[in-house]
This record gives sequence, C-alpha cells and structure tokens, in this order.
Amino acid sequence: MSEDTAQDTPPDRISVNPRSDHFDADKLQRGVGIRFKGRTRTDIEEYCISEGWVRVQAGKTVDRKGQPLTIRLNGPVEAWYEDLGDDPPVAKA
Repeated sequence: MSEDTAQDTPPDRISVNPRSDHFDADKLQRGVGIRFKGRTRTDIEEYCISEGWVRVQAGKTVDRKGQPLTIRLNGPVEAWYEDLGDDPPVAKA
C-alpha cells in the first residue's frame, strides 16, 4: 500500500468515545463513512474492519456512569473518508 493510499483510508479500528484507546479526533473530523452489511450507517460508535464488527448504541439505555450501552454486531465492514469526494478509497477486509 502506498503512502498516499494509507493516508486516504481510515484506520482498521476507531471509536467516537473519547475514553476509548481507539479514539482519534483528527481522523474523525475528516468524516468517516461506514457501510455495514451493505448498508451505509450513521449510528456506529466503534468499528473494527479486520475483525468484522461494529458497536451501536442499544436504544436510550445508559450505564451507571451515564455512558450509553452498546451492542456488538458482526458482519462485513467498509470505511472511507467522506472528505475525499464521490469515489474515495474504501478500507475493507
């Protein structure tokens, strides 16, 4: 993979929760598009392309610390940066 392609594809794993080890504000500001099981999703809390899963919020339920409860769904995951236009490079397993 060339250096330009590596910079144009999102990381294998990223989270929108600032408490997570996989949180990266700079990459999230670019806008990461997610396709899960062939459908574009906007409610993804965290994803991992190589392991094939996403985490989504489980309704309005929160834990005792006020953080939303999430569930893990398994399936094919694809990610891309939305700031690259209509035909960006897609990261997939």
